[in-house]
Amino acid sequence: MYLLFNTLATFITIYGYLLISRILLTWFPQINWYNQPFAALSQITDPYLNLFRSIIPPLGGMDFSPMVAIILLQVLGSGLQGFM
Repeated sequence: MYLLFNTLATFITIYGYLLISRILLTWFPQINWYNQPFAALSQITDPYLNLFRSIIPPLGGMDFSPMVAIILLQVLGSGLQGFM
């Protein structure tokens, strides 16, 4: 059981880093998201982010859904750390 929780916690940590990388890269408009490795990063992170984008609309031109997505991911990771 420890191995399962540890693996999930590690996955959540790595996925969080990928989300942060994706969000930071959106600040650079010259990035072509159809070229690799950006296309792979987009394919990995966009399904999770789109869940929150469908719930939380952009307010004043700012998209707050990535912050909510990262906070939820951190809460899940902390919850898994509590089981270990």
